[in-house]
Amino acid sequence: MAKGYLTSEQDNTLRRWERWNRNYFIFAFVALVIILVFSSQLGLSSDESWGPLGALIAALVAPIVILQLRLTCPACGHKIGWQAKLMAPDQCKRCGTFLRAKSASS
Repeated sequence: MAKGYLTSEQDNTLRRWERWNRNYFIFAFVALVIILVFSSQLGLSSDESWGPLGALIAALVAPIVILQLRLTCPACGHKIGWQAKLMAPDQCKRCGTFLRAKSASS
């Protein structure tokens, strides 16, 4: 296992994914709270039917799954997927590359 570091360009690509992932998570969380609190007032749910609410929740959660599945190691191209949670992991399990750029002071 080669234990290297990412180039600054690869690091920027990974940080961009982290920003998108974090920002969408915050948006989806706030939207879900608002939707769940006000679902009956918005006409999304009733005692008999929760169909529109379920479809809206699925539409908010689907991009989270897509973002997770799109993450790949910039060094080897291996799908990291669920190894990452909200941020990229410290190291790729396949090639051992540290998923941070080597700092100038190191």
